[in-house]
Amino acid sequence: MSLKQRGVALALLAGVLSSSGMIAQQAVPMDQRAKPGSSPADPGPMATDLSPAIKSAAIRAAVKKVADWQLTQIVDTPSQDWTYATLYAGFMAASDLLKDDRYSKEVQGVAEHYNWTLGPRQIHADDQAIGQSYIALYRQKKDPIRLAATRAQFDKVMLVPDDPKKEVWWWCDALFMAPPVWAGMSKITGDPKYRTYMDHEWEVSANLLWDKDESLFFRDATYFEKREKNGKKIFWSRGNGWVMGGIVRTLNELPANDPKRPYYLAKFKAMAAKMAELQSEDGLWRPGLLDAADYPLPEVSGSAFFVYAMAWGINNHVLPEAKYGPVVRKGWAGLVSHIYDDGRLGAIQPIGAAPGAFTAGSSYVYGTGAFMMAGEEMNKLSLKSTKK
Repeated sequence: MSLKQRGVALALLAGVLSSSGMIAQQAVPMDQRAKPGSSPADPGPMATDLSPAIKSAAIRAAVKKVADWQLTQIVDTPSQDWTYATLYAGFMAASDLLKDDRYSKEVQGVAEHYNWTLGPRQIHADDQAIGQSYIALYRQKKDPIRLAATRAQFDKVMLVPDDPKKEVWWWCDALFMAPPVWAGMSKITGDPKYRTYMDHEWEVSANLLWDKDESLFFRDATYFEKREKNGKKIFWSRGNGWVMGGIVRTLNELPANDPKRPYYLAKFKAMAAKMAELQSEDGLWRPGLLDAADYPLPEVSGSAFFVYAMAWGINNHVLPEAKYGPVVRKGWAGLVSHIYDDGRLGAIQPIGAAPGAFTAGSSYVYGTGAFMMAGEEMNKLSLKSTKK
């Protein structure tokens, strides 16, 4: 970082620390050119140069094709939005997998563009999600400025009392956005207060949204009484995918002996068992999990997170490979089948809050991000299998 950039970042941080109450963050406004995706009528032919084989070379080729295409779509369009934050997490995974720093440098450029600040809404989980990449970049180079603004903001957020009328993380997707950042901050600083805050808010949200009968999360409280056409409860594939992805990314940051670790693992294992039951013949999951027949297309962003999370579970000896290996292998093959010749990853539902209609060519940055994360874990699984 240049002296000028460092000076700007320190000035921003000083503004945060000197303000009273919750402050309006002084970040550079989101670039309005940053479009999260598109749904072309004719996305072109499907890829014919990829293989669904669970072999490192095949997995890396699929991730590279998607990552390279996605890079071309976001030139000079930085964003702090949750949609892009998920993509950036995927780019960090792709850099590690492919040993190619083009993707992580793209993320670093975004971080420097925004002076390492989070999004403008101080408490909102969506605007904290980009912190996952700041933590990953800090681990590459332990420059304190990379986490200073996030830490200062979190120190203030923790002082805000819970609103009994509105949970902090009132929608299930939030459990991907924020918790890994809070847990990561504790791991890096050695201060458990961030993890304590995260544990509390996570449990508040789970107490509200977790359905113990179905082992799934409602998207938010407005869905408690809503039903699918077949009369079953509405559980959004993508929302539950984000929860599972968020759990494993949070577990990555927790100490092995953390007293709350069994709590998160229990939720994760229950959800994994449910996902194994609900997997479709094509290896993927429909937007509405309990009424697959009403949705003609699978939903790739949620499916990618399911594959990512369950592959992580196998790789970390949390889930038995005998049961879940076939699930993730079938799921990965399904994901690869939605890659187009130019690298577009299709069948990704646009931004929304519930199961909905979309086209086969619909592609959005959070879906490609989830796919790259899944690819990294599937590659680990392939290497593990090779060593047997």
